[in-house]
Amino acid sequence: MNTFVQQIINFLQLGSIYALCALSFTMVYGVARLVNFAHGSIFGVSMYVLFFASTYLFNVIESTWLVYVISLVISCIVTSLIALLLERVAYTPLRNAPKVAVVVSSVGAGMVIEYLILNIAGSKALRMPSLIPNIKFDLLGVSVPLYKFMIIIIAIITMVVLNIVIKKTKLGIAMRAVSQDRVAAGFMGIQTSKVVSASFVFGAIIAAVAASLYGTAYSIFAYDVGESIIWWSFIAAVLGGIGSINGAVLGGYIIGAISVLAPIILPVSSYKDIVAFAVLIIVLLVKPTGLLGKKGIEKI
Repeated sequence: MNTFVQQIINFLQLGSIYALCALSFTMVYGVARLVNFAHGSIFGVSMYVLFFASTYLFNVIESTWLVYVISLVISCIVTSLIALLLERVAYTPLRNAPKVAVVVSSVGAGMVIEYLILNIAGSKALRMPSLIPNIKFDLLGVSVPLYKFMIIIIAIITMVVLNIVIKKTKLGIAMRAVSQDRVAAGFMGIQTSKVVSASFVFGAIIAAVAASLYGTAYSIFAYDVGESIIWWSFIAAVLGGIGSINGAVLGGYIIGAISVLAPIILPVSSYKDIVAFAVLIIVLLVKPTGLLGKKGIEKI
């Protein structure tokens, strides 16, 4: 029973991080209709900004919560600016180009950012300072650190706030309009270029929140930290239905469940990757748009 409770908490923790990263993919794809493969590098930048900001702030501020909030705000600002620069340099010039050109551009931009991190910060692995107080609670006989609860709670709050913004605000309505028909949205007076830029900013902010949670749970990281987490998050977005907010959340928790629970059942822990891809293939064979994805209409 203790093992079961512990693994459920671990699944919710990892699933929450994957769900947020899948959401950051979905925000850009849903509006701009492009897959931002440079997003892993944005995640990596967030980790390093959080590390350097929090390391400095702990020298002048005693409150762990205050350090976490200030570091997260700084990380959101920096990653948003980088995401806007990325959108202007790597995507805007190719807006009318073939999709493959945009994909190649995003991969190249991601590699540039990753190797800039390598040259500036070095290849040595770093340890993220503890951004959440070291408090433990007893849950059904299992000692669970506070940060595990906070990761789940912060992720859920972020998802709820994003859902409200998308459905209740003017910007959210504009994003949904551009997502459905970019040309028609432009004719209705919506500044589509600004809406696309806003989607990159939203994606960067969500990636920064996910990075803060990831750094709290898995403190050791290096310059390539964004590669594996973002690829699995992309798979989660495709599994749930890329472009669907609810689908991204569902896919993130499914991949999190497979990553945590499969090694308990299977004889070799690496088999979890095979299970994840098998689930993805089966879902796409049955429903090519993903679990909650909707079939688009091709206009001629």
